[in-house]
Amino acid sequence: MNKKKVYPQWFLLAPLVLYVVFFLFPSILGLFYSFTDWSKNTPKAGLNFVGFQNYVEIFTSNKNYADGILNTLKFTVISNIVKIIPALFLAIILYEGLRGMGAYRTVFYLPSIIPFVIIGIIFTSVLNFKNGMLNGALEAIGLGALKQKWLSDLNVVWKSIYMVDAWRGIGYVMTIFMTGLSAIDKTYYEAAKVDGANFWQRLWHVTLPMMRGAIMINLVFGITYGLKVFDIVYVLTNGGPGHATEVMTTYSFQLYGAGQYGLSTAFNSILLLITAIVGILIVRVMSRKGEV
Repeated sequence: MNKKKVYPQWFLLAPLVLYVVFFLFPSILGLFYSFTDWSKNTPKAGLNFVGFQNYVEIFTSNKNYADGILNTLKFTVISNIVKIIPALFLAIILYEGLRGMGAYRTVFYLPSIIPFVIIGIIFTSVLNFKNGMLNGALEAIGLGALKQKWLSDLNVVWKSIYMVDAWRGIGYVMTIFMTGLSAIDKTYYEAAKVDGANFWQRLWHVTLPMMRGAIMINLVFGITYGLKVFDIVYVLTNGGPGHATEVMTTYSFQLYGAGQYGLSTAFNSILLLITAIVGILIVRVMSRKGEV
């Protein structure tokens, strides 16, 4: 049997070494540093073990560090909802044979390949309160009462972030859904139509069950992206107004820049733990679905 193996086992050695050196070892080292008072003021004097002090500070400090964790979880959930549901219906509409499907698909997908820095520059200009394109358009069509401080009003800033994130990500999610749709045998739909099933019944009993794999892929990518979100928040609001839109990665970035390395690595360790738990849950769910 061993002679029939396509690749020898030692081929795994190089990827394993890279994984240990660039992921596992830094993760363990970061976990160690999270239990120390490591900062820009301590290298010469040496590190001191402080136990869970950094973690206690994150959850009890009056600097609202814990809000960054809640904001991260909230963003992960809502960003997936506002992207996956519209992307699914867009994929179905385009796949049904809409004229110019290729052009529409390209238009929807293009934003997903634009760097976040460019997106930030574009939308900070578009959403500017005084001379932004969005408020200017509302004013021009007589809807000036709807003008908002899109990136500085506590009541709308998160909505603005979700809107920009959806604009960028819906096309990517839609493309994965279209791949899933192309794998469904059309005879299932024909049989459902013969039985008198309407659009919603076909969607619920045929499309969604047959696209389980595509849905899980989008959820895995979306949840992973949501937990590690940084760019879109940083370039649009830099965590503001105040600290209302801070997430775990922006807090970690700011703390590291301020020289509070131990506290910063504690934030990263919490993020690693949450990501690991969510990853295990996703794998278990996918495994159970595969057994059905």
